[in-house]
Amino acid sequence: MTEAVRLDIDTFLPYMRDVIRCEGALHELNLMWRLIESSAKMNCPDEAQAILPTMAATREGFTRLEHELVASLVSEKVGTVLDEIGTQAQYVIDIVVRNLYERTADVGFLATDNELCNFVAGITEDQAAARARLRAYATKYTVYDEIMLLDTAGNVLVQIDETTPMEGSDDPLIAQTLASDGFVETFRFSRLRPNKRLALIYSKRMLHPQTQRVVGVLCLCFHFEQEMAGIFRSHRDAAKRSNMLLLDGDNRVIESADPTWIPLGSVVPVNHSASPRLWVFMGRQYLVRTFRSGGYQGYPGPPGWQGQVMIPVDIAFTGRDTQALAALDTGMRSGLLSHAQALSGPLFEIMAAAETIRCVVWNGQVMSAGQQGDLSKLKAILAQISETGARSNALFAKSIGDLYETVLNTSLQKAEFVARLLVDLLDRNLYERSDDCRWWALTPELRQALSAPVWTDALAEEVTGILRYINSLYTVYTRLFVYDAEGRIVVSTELDETHGPGIAGEQLDALTLSRVKALRTEQDYYVTPFGPDPFYGGQSTYTYHAAVRDPLRPDRVVGGVGIVFNSAPEFTAMLRSGVGERPGMQALFVDRAGKVIASSDPGMPVGAQLGLQTEVQQLASGRSLSKVVERGGNYTIMGSAASQGYREFKTSDGYRDDVIAVVYDALGAVREGQGRSADLELPLVGLQGGERAEYATYWGVGKLFALSAEHVQEAVSAAKLTSVPVDDGRGRVGLMAWTQNGREQASVWVFDLCLLLTGRRAVVQKSSQIIVLRHQDRLLGLLVDALHGVTEFRTDQIIPTPFGGNAGRPALVRAFIKANGGDVLVQVVDVKACFERVYD
Repeated sequence: MTEAVRLDIDTFLPYMRDVIRCEGALHELNLMWRLIESSAKMNCPDEAQAILPTMAATREGFTRLEHELVASLVSEKVGTVLDEIGTQAQYVIDIVVRNLYERTADVGFLATDNELCNFVAGITEDQAAARARLRAYATKYTVYDEIMLLDTAGNVLVQIDETTPMEGSDDPLIAQTLASDGFVETFRFSRLRPNKRLALIYSKRMLHPQTQRVVGVLCLCFHFEQEMAGIFRSHRDAAKRSNMLLLDGDNRVIESADPTWIPLGSVVPVNHSASPRLWVFMGRQYLVRTFRSGGYQGYPGPPGWQGQVMIPVDIAFTGRDTQALAALDTGMRSGLLSHAQALSGPLFEIMAAAETIRCVVWNGQVMSAGQQGDLSKLKAILAQISETGARSNALFAKSIGDLYETVLNTSLQKAEFVARLLVDLLDRNLYERSDDCRWWALTPELRQALSAPVWTDALAEEVTGILRYINSLYTVYTRLFVYDAEGRIVVSTELDETHGPGIAGEQLDALTLSRVKALRTEQDYYVTPFGPDPFYGGQSTYTYHAAVRDPLRPDRVVGGVGIVFNSAPEFTAMLRSGVGERPGMQALFVDRAGKVIASSDPGMPVGAQLGLQTEVQQLASGRSLSKVVERGGNYTIMGSAASQGYREFKTSDGYRDDVIAVVYDALGAVREGQGRSADLELPLVGLQGGERAEYATYWGVGKLFALSAEHVQEAVSAAKLTSVPVDDGRGRVGLMAWTQNGREQASVWVFDLCLLLTGRRAVVQKSSQIIVLRHQDRLLGLLVDALHGVTEFRTDQIIPTPFGGNAGRPALVRAFIKANGGDVLVQVVDVKACFERVYD
């Protein structure tokens, strides 16, 4: 999160009930530490001497962390919301600009249409035919709600919207267009569209086909309100907790996802720098993110336009209850939480402090095991520490979980949102391709040329010129080609030679030709399945086809138009726009079988097979999901979305080609051995009466183990281990300088419990400890995953194991403790056998 403005914790804290609860728990824990420390000093000062310094340091640490953690929690939550609404705001403006870029190409091409130019120039006078041609265009490019042709005096020659008939207009855009070589983009109230509050019109002057004199103006009126409603419907958060806006350069609302909430024409505050502060609008405080467009293919978009999302602060941090962590298995959940340091420094410190408390209590319990007198007082104090720590840690763990839940849920939502955006971009882009091929198939010159009794060089030259002009305007195609009724390619363009030499004279495959000839109307088209295409240099792509019909007998197909989509760079650009600069994020387009259509991951090239889970393969059209998976050795957020089409494309035009966008966002390396079979706070209960013995318990290889407390000296952090590579088969992993009461006692060899029991080396974590054992006059350190507790058990709860060792390798576990009425079995490590295994 950008800290251009310093985050005011007190401003946001009242809206975060979970953080307030965490703050209270921390404060209570701090007070209890003070009371316990004072009690230990008064009741057993000598016996507590070994742990008092640690207690004091821990208390001081909590005083500091109480403030730092709250600040960290607030900052993380604010940053998460700003990041989430920022992603939405950026995509609003990007989608709009990409769409309008296509309009600039449309108006440039249609303004050169010979039939329309002849009509505007007065060479032909059939208004009905001109209107029919414009309507044919509009039935393919359905983003326009009005198309009109005007003469140089502003008289309307023909229009397709007869519900608002216009005779003429003196709108300034007419004079501006007549004086301009390029297109003119107008967004304001226009007298050409008097029934609209604001109109978005793309206009281009038209020339006399023979003299090249300016004879009139073409106006394409974009159905702006309908388009924005579709964007808001697809990309606004489902709960409608925020409002999505399109602004002009004066920060005035052009379109609003909810105009009754934030009305059109309102001037709103903007936040381009992602400042973590509140902005007031109409008496309510908001978090705000604002983005301008970076442009697309050199087109900057309408001047000053911005995408913005605003969310009221009073609901920004509520309504996010999820079970993302709870849905994970224990090992994955523990592994994810082990990356907490990267998430939040203070959060990690507080988790480390909790481990310090556990170690202090555990060592104190070991020291006082079997003792009477003042040491029994220490035991009571330790029990108080343990009880208070456990109760506070339960609240604490919930706060930690809530924070990670927030971050994880936001990551899941973002990945799912990006996946939805990507399939939307793909469908919107390919919609234009289906429009292009059908419209170009209606080009009169092509229809006449292919209907001619004999194909001549003059016809080839004329058609080639037309295709080259089109291809120069529409550069998303590597080549356009025209073929006759037998499938022989008679003319072809090539933007470059990257995808092979010219293909004129080659034969279209029989299947494609039969599909094209079977197209019934000018609204129909055919798309080759995505795969290697000889007309794309053998690379995989889509080629769009439309039938060219005899101008006198429209039921007779005389050939077709094929347009080869330049899929590699176009799809890559889409994926990169979704992924942005996020490190570790990859995105792919795949079909339902998992075959890769496009990928930003070098390890998954086009044509590779991505292993999709069944639930992803079976996603219904327009549906999406996200979850945490393991991929490539990392815990990874996976978001996926199935395409749903755009307007009539893939929805009602008869064409189906389901594409799934998959987004991966790596969270951190998978860490083996993170799972523990039960909660660290699992209480072990012995039985009353009878002969009893105390055992120190700990976690290792995901299970509970116990050692006779009389052999345990203390536990120290595994951070004190100095690794020494020793390959003697005894599990030795390094040395540790052991100090007691501030004085160095000895250098102790440390042995890996996991290696001794399973043959696999343990993964050293922040919770890992070294338990120092003494047997007779020897010492050794045992590397374990985490400490648990010290408990008294009756000797009749100890049962021998049926498994024995073998010659030279005594069994380390020779007994079990039946704890908690037999519900929990704790493996007892035989200390003598342990020393024999590693030293003899």
